[in-house]
Amino acid sequence: MLKDSAGRERELLDVPDGSTIDDVATQCVKQFPGIKALLPSLAIAINQEYAAPEAKLKDGDEVAFLPPVSGGLAGTEPPATATAGAVIVREKINTQAVLARIKQPEDGAVVMFEGIVRNHTRNRRTLFLDYEAYEEMALKQMHALARQALAQYQVRDVWLEHRLGRLEVGETSVLIVVASAHRAAAFDASRWLIDTLKKTVPIWKKEYFEDGAVWADGESFPEEIRGGKEISGATAASNLSKPK
Repeated sequence: MLKDSAGRERELLDVPDGSTIDDVATQCVKQFPGIKALLPSLAIAINQEYAAPEAKLKDGDEVAFLPPVSGGLAGTEPPATATAGAVIVREKINTQAVLARIKQPEDGAVVMFEGIVRNHTRNRRTLFLDYEAYEEMALKQMHALARQALAQYQVRDVWLEHRLGRLEVGETSVLIVVASAHRAAAFDASRWLIDTLKKTVPIWKKEYFEDGAVWADGESFPEEIRGGKEISGATAASNLSKPK
């Protein structure tokens, strides 16, 4: 939505020494007035790391304004000895091939989650979806989540895979596989991974219907990210446990 409103994906700006992200946002609003209404819901990153609005900038910094995520780089198969990994792909996700590589004799449980393109949204028939991402940062975030789940839940192996581009109804958009000696840890890690990925990793989807297309509304970024901090496994788990 932000890109569509501004009419472009990237812009090179000259700002005074000592400028903050807030200063850049002010300059962007002057140049692209249509983005002003979107600013309160955005998260910000400097050089692919979440940052606070008051963060100061230096020459050559890359600043990204990120709308709530809805939750390419070359795709690779996970190695048989992997402990935690992630990949962004543009081809179809091969779930069975990933499972075959992940499962090991010491595993008592392998939990798999697939996000599937459904044929409707709010009583409108979906034709197809189109996913795009801030790819470098998205992949970095996915790798970090995989490593964090490994440590937080004491599972043996974690694999995250997300597809970009056009996806037809019934195709897999995201795959999460967790292998563990015990099922409880595998279930907990899988749930935390998909819920956190959908809230924090900069990937967006556009939904195409018979009567038009819209960018999918995302959940608001967690307060930790809005303040320029990475969300921790413990914090995320605590947030998920609160009654809805």
